[in-house]
Amino acid sequence: MVYHSYFTIAVPAIVAFIVTVAGTLFLMSYMKDAGVTAIDHNKKGRPILASGGGVAVSFGFTVGILTYVFGGSFSFYSPASSLPYLFATVIAVSLISFVGFIDDINVQRKLVKTTDMMDTRKGLKQWQKPLLTLIGAIPLMAVNAGVATVNIPLLGAVNFGLFYPLIIIPLAVIFTSNAFNLLGGFDGIATGTGLIAAGGLLLYSLIWGTYIGSIISGVLFATLLAFFFFNMYPARIIPGDSYTYAVGTGLLTVMVLGSAEAFGFIVFFPWLIEFFLHLRKKFHTTDLGKLNKDGTFSAPYGKKIYSWTHVIMNLRPMKEWQVSAAMWAVEIGFVALAFAMKALRLV
Repeated sequence: MVYHSYFTIAVPAIVAFIVTVAGTLFLMSYMKDAGVTAIDHNKKGRPILASGGGVAVSFGFTVGILTYVFGGSFSFYSPASSLPYLFATVIAVSLISFVGFIDDINVQRKLVKTTDMMDTRKGLKQWQKPLLTLIGAIPLMAVNAGVATVNIPLLGAVNFGLFYPLIIIPLAVIFTSNAFNLLGGFDGIATGTGLIAAGGLLLYSLIWGTYIGSIISGVLFATLLAFFFFNMYPARIIPGDSYTYAVGTGLLTVMVLGSAEAFGFIVFFPWLIEFFLHLRKKFHTTDLGKLNKDGTFSAPYGKKIYSWTHVIMNLRPMKEWQVSAAMWAVEIGFVALAFAMKALRLV
């Protein structure tokens, strides 16, 4: 009998990694043949890449979590995590990834204007996105996920009662999925920042959090690491909204089920800032820059800032990989800040 240990976290994570790699390799050709594509505006010649890579991430995540459930069901170990919570997590991520996939497959034959640029990918309307992403909250609401008492920085423990599962959870799902979706446009920027955030939550869960938080964050980290190799510069596949919605929701489930709400809030703070920056232009903005002859990028709106990427490109013209790396550094800084606040007992 193998009892739960790091082994029961590592095996589902390894399975998730392998399945995500296999799924991504399949999607790279399948999506392109199916016409589910996006234009890479950051390269000369604007190549067309397969999109919807998030399907592989959500599938790998699902198989990874179910691997843990399989081991417990067949008595390889005594499961220490709540199976209803794990099933709710899988269903939530799968449902919201499906919503993102609906957005990904809305590809037009002719260029259309979306978020201040011309592209073949039209996607959902702005008002439809928060409405449809609400579906991802239903499984978490159904199992009354999380603990209603939350430790809020500088305020201490606050008990939200029934407002937590019925009001706060759905609002949090809508916000995290859509906010995470806002920051992208450069190779590896969304996958790298998501990977760093998941890694921070995994380390937190292993040290201070819950076992279920370790399982979810471990599997999520593995799937993002697998996909990152295909999306880092130069990208071979576009993650799409099926990726961003799924990852935003996955991070939230770690915060909620892993009792890491306050810590996770600090980790997720860059996307909160991104939300308010986009709000300044009523979300009709692009994170992309102006491609210069030397391969560097300049801020698209000059000194006007509507995204983290605009801040970065205003520092100096940068190549695509440099913009992404700078944003990774920002997220690493916020993860370090969260750990520092935890060490000082502020979260």
